[in-house]
Amino acid sequence: SDKKKCHATQLVWGGFLNLRDRYLKPLPNKIHLSDPQTGRIYLGAVNTIFQLGPSLHLQARAETGPREDARTCTPPASACQDTKPMPNLNKLLLVHPSNGSLIVCGSRYRGICSLLNLTNVEQQLYYSDSKGERTYVASIEDNVNVVGVMSNYSKDGNAFSVFLVGKGYGSLDSTKLISTRILQDFRDWVVFESIIEASTVQTTPFVPKYLHDFRLAFKDNGYVYFLFSRTLDGTDNKNLTFVSRLCEDDHHYYSHTELQLNCGQNNRYNKVQAAYVASPGKELARAMTELGGYGKVDYWNKVLFMVASPDDDPSDSALCMYPLNSINERLVDIISACYSDSGKMSGVPAVDIPYSSKTDEFCTSKIKHTLANYKCGADFLPSPLASKPKFALKANAVWTRPGLLTAVAVAVENDHTIAFLGNTQGEVFKVELSSDLLLPDMYSTTPGDTMGEKVNKNLFFDLSQNHLYITTEKKITKVPVQTCLQKKDCQSCVELRDPYCGWCVLEGRCTRRSECRRAEEKNGWLWSPRQHCVKIVSFYPPNLSCKKTQKVQRCFPTHYKTFIKYKKISIMHSPLTTSPTVTLYNCSMGREDCSLCKNADPKYRCVWCAKQRACVYEKLCNPDQQGSKDPYNTECPDPQITDIIPRFGPLQGGISITIRGSNLGIHKEDIKSISVVGVPCIHRQEKYSVSTSILCVVLVCESEPVGWSLCVPVNPCRGKMSMYSCCILQPCLPPHQDPIPEMVKPSRGPKAGGTLITISGRFLNTGSMDDVQVTIGGVDCTVHDILSITVDLPLQGRGFSKAMTAKEAQAFVGDVPCLVNTLQDDKLFLDPPSTTPSARSRRHRRDTRPELLDLTIKSFPFPNFVFMTHEVFVFNLFRRKSQQAEREYEKVKHQLENLEESVRDRCKKEFTDLMIEMEDHTNELSEGRIPFLDYKTYTDRVFFLPSKDGANDVMITGKLNIPEARRATVTQALNQFSNLLNSKTFLINFIRTLERSHDFNARAKVYFASLLTVALHGKLEYYTDIMRTLLLELMEEYVHSKNPKLMLRRSETVVERMLCNWMSICLYQFLKDSAGEPLYKLFRAIKHQIEKGPVDARVKKAKYTLNDTGLLGDDVEYSVLTLQVLVQGEGPDVTPVKVLSCDTISQVKEKIIEQVYRNLPYSQRPKVDSVTLEWRPGSTGQILSDLDLTSQKEGRWKRINTLAHYNVMCIVCVFCLTKDCYLHSRCEITLHYFSPLIGNALLEDDKVFHLVRPADELDEMKSKRGSIKDKSMTKAITEIYLTRLLSVKGTLQQFVDDFFRSVLCSGAVVPPAVKYFFDFLDEQALKHNNVDEETIHIWKTNSLPLRFWVNILKNPHFTFDVHVSEVVDASLSVIAQTFMDACTKSEHKLSRDSPSNKLLYAKEISTYKKMVDDYYKGIRQMVPVSDQDMNTHLAEVSRSHTDKLNTQVALHQLYQYASKYYDGIIASLEEDPAAQSKQLTLRLQQIAAALENKVTDL
Repeated sequence: SDKKKCHATQLVWGGFLNLRDRYLKPLPNKIHLSDPQTGRIYLGAVNTIFQLGPSLHLQARAETGPREDARTCTPPASACQDTKPMPNLNKLLLVHPSNGSLIVCGSRYRGICSLLNLTNVEQQLYYSDSKGERTYVASIEDNVNVVGVMSNYSKDGNAFSVFLVGKGYGSLDSTKLISTRILQDFRDWVVFESIIEASTVQTTPFVPKYLHDFRLAFKDNGYVYFLFSRTLDGTDNKNLTFVSRLCEDDHHYYSHTELQLNCGQNNRYNKVQAAYVASPGKELARAMTELGGYGKVDYWNKVLFMVASPDDDPSDSALCMYPLNSINERLVDIISACYSDSGKMSGVPAVDIPYSSKTDEFCTSKIKHTLANYKCGADFLPSPLASKPKFALKANAVWTRPGLLTAVAVAVENDHTIAFLGNTQGEVFKVELSSDLLLPDMYSTTPGDTMGEKVNKNLFFDLSQNHLYITTEKKITKVPVQTCLQKKDCQSCVELRDPYCGWCVLEGRCTRRSECRRAEEKNGWLWSPRQHCVKIVSFYPPNLSCKKTQKVQRCFPTHYKTFIKYKKISIMHSPLTTSPTVTLYNCSMGREDCSLCKNADPKYRCVWCAKQRACVYEKLCNPDQQGSKDPYNTECPDPQITDIIPRFGPLQGGISITIRGSNLGIHKEDIKSISVVGVPCIHRQEKYSVSTSILCVVLVCESEPVGWSLCVPVNPCRGKMSMYSCCILQPCLPPHQDPIPEMVKPSRGPKAGGTLITISGRFLNTGSMDDVQVTIGGVDCTVHDILSITVDLPLQGRGFSKAMTAKEAQAFVGDVPCLVNTLQDDKLFLDPPSTTPSARSRRHRRDTRPELLDLTIKSFPFPNFVFMTHEVFVFNLFRRKSQQAEREYEKVKHQLENLEESVRDRCKKEFTDLMIEMEDHTNELSEGRIPFLDYKTYTDRVFFLPSKDGANDVMITGKLNIPEARRATVTQALNQFSNLLNSKTFLINFIRTLERSHDFNARAKVYFASLLTVALHGKLEYYTDIMRTLLLELMEEYVHSKNPKLMLRRSETVVERMLCNWMSICLYQFLKDSAGEPLYKLFRAIKHQIEKGPVDARVKKAKYTLNDTGLLGDDVEYSVLTLQVLVQGEGPDVTPVKVLSCDTISQVKEKIIEQVYRNLPYSQRPKVDSVTLEWRPGSTGQILSDLDLTSQKEGRWKRINTLAHYNVMCIVCVFCLTKDCYLHSRCEITLHYFSPLIGNALLEDDKVFHLVRPADELDEMKSKRGSIKDKSMTKAITEIYLTRLLSVKGTLQQFVDDFFRSVLCSGAVVPPAVKYFFDFLDEQALKHNNVDEETIHIWKTNSLPLRFWVNILKNPHFTFDVHVSEVVDASLSVIAQTFMDACTKSEHKLSRDSPSNKLLYAKEISTYKKMVDDYYKGIRQMVPVSDQDMNTHLAEVSRSHTDKLNTQVALHQLYQYASKYYDGIIASLEEDPAAQSKQLTLRLQQIAAALENKVTDL
C-alpha cells in the first residue's frame, strides 16, 4: 500500500512526499522554503502551496489556482475581457517571522502577492488585487525567475519589515529588475508596494536586451546581493554571470554595482544555474589560502559556491567558489575607479553603466576619497555601475561533471566541507572539497526516489543539519546527509570515504564523530576518508572462568605501528568463545514524549532525558542533562493539545470528542475532568491512549455556550499532587453550531429504499459521522459522507426584469441583506445570508405592498436537532427616477435656441454632407494615417517653437558651432555639467539664483525651463522631484502672501513652465493612443467645412467659421468645380479635386497639393510657392497666377486672380501636375515647379484684395461720389450672417463633443500623470486652511486644461504634421475658449452684448461644466498612483526617447545661463553647507575652466 511504502521509505531515506501519487495529478513545484524557527517546509507548486512538517507529513495546503485571468488583464479580473481559467505558478515564498506570515507571490494577476498564516497556510491573512501596478511583484511569464530576501527599512523614525525582489523581464511586466516591497500600510504606501523610487536598475521595455535570469538573493554584513546571468545587450545573446551588491539602507539604489563572475578557463561556464552561501570550514579555508587566487580566506568568512554551465553547450558543468571578501574588494575597486579615477584601473577603462542608452562618458570625476565619504553612492554620482569584462572576478572550476548541474548545498562536518550537487537526472553527488582542491573526491551519490527528474536549484538542510531535502518537479525527498550506521564493520565504514563517518573503536560501530563518546581519545574514532582500521592481533588470557573476574588485555595495530593496551574490560562468561545472549531495546522507538517514556517497561531502564528531549537508556543521559537528580522522578512537561475532532458541534451537545496531543497523562486515571465551553465532557476511559489521545462525550447543554475553550485537567506525574489544566482558547472558531439542511436530491424515490440521497445545506460538518442520524419517513438512512455547501436560493415570479435590474434589487432575509446573484424575468437567484437572520421587524410586517415577494422554506427532519424555519424574503425594488429637467435659460438663451431652430434643418443637411465628405478621411484614419509627429519633433515644437527664433532655434536645428579641436573637451565638460545638474542641491541653488536676477524675464524663464527639461530628460523621476520641491515653495508663497487662486495661472516662474513641459511629456502617449484621433478629426472637419465656402485670402475671413470676427460678411457668388488632376510620374490615373471658382490660384494649388499628396505628411509635400499652374483650354497654354498683367483694378486696388477671372468655368476640368512644360490636350491645367520670386514681388503691393475690399477705402470712394444709398447697400451688416456661425457649430458639434469626451472621461484610461498630480494638489490643499474646493478646482484647471489641453487644441501642428491656417486657427480658438469656460467655476452671465463666441455654446456650457466636475471627481476616486508607479512610467519615457533629443545642445545652452550668472551661483553655493560638503563649487569651477578655456582660481 502507499502508506507502507511511504513508511518503509522513511526508515531508509528519511521520507518523501510524492505529489503526483498523493494528489492524482501532476503539481510541478517550483520553489520551496524552510522555516528556520520551526523546521516546517513550504512548497510552492503550480496552483498549490503545501505546508509540510519536518518529516514531510502534510499539515495544510492552500489552493492558489487556477484563476480566471488573461495575459493582458490588469486586475481585478472582474474588469477584464476574455478571461479563462489559467494556472498560477507560485514564484516566490518568504517567511515573514515578525508577524507569523508566509509571503506568496504567483504568476496570476500580474504577479500579485498574498500573506498566508505560517502555522496554517489555508488561512489567508492579506490579499488585494485593487491597488494597481505598484503592487505587482512577480511575473506572469513561466520562464521568468523571481528571487527575494527579507530586510528592514527605516523612514522618519519608523522601522518596517520589507523584502527585496530580483525579477527578470517579461513582455507584460514592469521593467524594474530590483524592487523593495513594504509589508504594511504606511501613509501613502500600501502592502507590497515598491517603496524605493529608482529607475536606474531597470531593463529596456519591449526590447529583448539583458534577459536577466535571477538565481539567488542573500544578505551579508549590511549588503544585499543578487546573483543572476544576463546578456550584455541585444546584439549578443551570450549570457554572462553577475553578482550585484547594494547597501541594505540605500533608499535610492545609488550603490547598485554589478561584478561579472567568470567560472573556468576562458569563462567556459558562463551561465549560473544555482548557488549557495556558506562558511568554508577550517580545512577548505586553509586549502583556498594556500592554493592562491582566492586571497586570504578564514573559516568564518562566507564563500559563494556556484554551479554553472556553458549556455550554448549544457553537456558539462562546474563548481566554482568566490569568497565574499574577494567580491567586495573587486566591487570597491570598480566603484573607486568611477568616483575618483575617470572609470579607469591602471589606466584601462574598467567601468560600464548598464541599462542606459547613454554613450557619453559618465565616470568623469577625479576627486579623491569620494567613496570613503559616500560608501553607498549619492544622487550626483553615477549609478548603476558594472565591471567591464576584462575586470571580471575569475575562479577556476573546482569540480566538473558531464551533464547539467542544477543545484548546490554545502555543509561543514568536523572542519571538512562537503558539497551536495544535484543534476537534471535526479542525482545528488557528494563531493568532499577540503583535502585536495586540485582533485576533489566525489565519494557518493545521495540515494533517493528522484531518479530521472531534474533537481530544483534550492537544496536545503533540516534544522539539525542531519538531513537534506531534495525537490524535483513533482516530489520532495528527505535524505540523511550520511548513512554511517548502515555499515557494520570498520572496513565497510572506511570504504565509504564519507567525511561524516568514522569507526568508533570502543563501541564497534560506524558513527559520526559527535556520536562516538570517546572520539577525543587518540584513535578512538577513525575518520573514514583516511582508509584505516584496527585489527586485534592478541588477547590475553585466552579464556576465563565464569565465576572469576579478571582484567584482560587486547592488542591491535595502528597505522603508527604501536600497540595500545586496554585493561579495564571484565568478561563474565566462560568459556570466552561462548556467544552470550543479548537483548537490544531502543527506548526512543514509539516513545516521543515524556509520558510515553515513563510508561515503558521498567526492566529496560528507560528515562526521559530533559536536555536531549528524548527517551534514552539511563546511562546515555548524563546527570547534567537529566533535569533532576533522580532520572525516574523527572517531572514531565505540561500537557499539549494538538487537535480536537470534530471542530464543530450542535448547540445541544451529546456528541463524542477526540482530543489529541502529547503528555496527556500515563494512566487513564490521570484524566481528572474535561469541559467544553463550560459543559462537562464525560471521559470514556476504555478509549484512552497513553499520553496521546482522550475521548469524551459532551453532555446536553441546557443554555447556549459562550466563547470557545476546552480544558483538560491532567495529572501528568503519577504519585504527585500537582494538577495541570491544559486549555485551548480560540474565540475565532466557534465550536457550537447547528446543521442547516436546505435541499434534498432526489426529492422522491421507491418505498423499498436503495436510493442514494444527497442532503445539501450549511454547517453539515457539525459533529462526526458517528453523531449523525438521518431518518426518511421514520426509516434509518446510512450516512456515507458529510459535506457542507452553500446553494443559491431561487425565487420564482414574473416581470422581474421589467421592474428592475440585479443591481437595483435589494433582498432581505429578516433583517439580513442577501446578494441578488442573477435576475431573470421569472426567477431571482440569491446568495444566502452570511449570518443568521433575526425575526422580521414591524416595518416588514406592516409592509403589505403587492410587489413584496414572500418565500417560505421548510427544513427536512434532521435527527437530534430537528428544527423548523420560516423565513420571508423581502425585496425592496428601487427604480431610479429620471433627472429633473434643466433649469430655464435666461431670455437671451431662449432667443438663441429659437434662432438655432431656424437653421437646424440646414445644419442637418450640412452635417450629412460633411460626414459623407469626411468618410475618406475616416478611412485614412482607420488605416493608421494620422500624421502624428515623432516624440522629438513634438517636444521641439511644444518647448521651443514659441521662442523668438522659432523653427531656427538652435534646440530645433541641433547645430552648435564648436571648433573641432575643442569638441572632445567641451563634450567631456558638458557631461560633467550634466552630473552636476543631477545634484539636487546644485540645481535648486542654480534656479533660485536665476529667479532672483532682475534681468531674468518671463521669456527667459520659459526658455530655461525647456532647456532644463531636455537636459534632465534622461532622469525624469529626478526632474519630477525637482518640480515637486519648487511647486511646494511656490504654493507656500501663494497661500500665505498672495491670492491662492492665481497660482499656476501664468508661466511667471521656472517651475510653472516645467509643469507645462512635464504634462506635455507625460501625455504624449495618451495623445497618440486616445485623444489624438478625435482631435485630428475635429481639425480636419473644421478645415474641410471652412474650405467648402469662400475664404478671403487677404483678410483671412471665411463664409463658414465659428469665429464672428473671422466671418465673411459679403455674399460671394461662386460655383463648385471638380478638377481632374493628372500627376506626372505618378501613373496615368487622374485625381479629382474640388475647388471653388472664387478661389485664388494659390488656394487652388493648395487644394490640389493636399488632395494629390494626401498620404504624405505636410512637411513632405511640395510648397505652394514652388509650383505654378498652367491651363491649356485649347492648343495654347496659359500660366495662371495670383497677380499678373490681366488682374482687375478698382481704383488703386487690384483684385487677386481667381479661376473665375480666367473664365475656368467648366464643371469638370483636367489639370496636369508636372515639373516641365510640354504640350497637353485640350482643357488641361499644368502645375510646374518654379522660383517664387516673381510671384512674391507682385504681392508686395499692399493695395490688393481678394473678395472684400476694406470698408474704409470703400466708404471713402463712395463718399466722394455722394451716394448714400449705394453706401448703405454696400456696407455689410455682419449680424445678418450670424446664423452661419450656428450652422457651422451644429455641423461640427459631434466632433467637438467627441474630443471633449476623450479628454474629460475618467471612466476611460486616465494618464497616470494626471491622477498623480491631482492627488498631489489635493494632498497639499489639506495642509492649508485657506484652500477651499473652488481653489483646488482652479489649481487643477490651471495645471492641466489651461496649461496643456488648450495649447494642444489651439496648435494641432504641435501634435500632427499639418499646416494650420489663420482661418482654421480662428475657429479652434473659439473651441479652446469654450473648453476654458467649461473648466471655470464661475457662472457666465449672458446678455445681448455678450460676444458671439460666448453665445454660440451657451446651451452646451452647462453640460461641459458637469463633464469637468465629473472628471475631477472620478479622478479623485481612482486608485492612487504611487511614486514608484509614476517613476516607472517616467523611466520608460526616459529610456525610449532621451537618445533622440538634443541633450548636449541643451546642456550647452544651459551653461550659458550658468556663465552669465556665474558669480551669483558661486556665492549661493558657498553659503549652502550641503553644497560645501559635496564640493559643488569646485566642480562648477572645473567645468567653467574646461568650457570657457580659461584658468580659474582653483
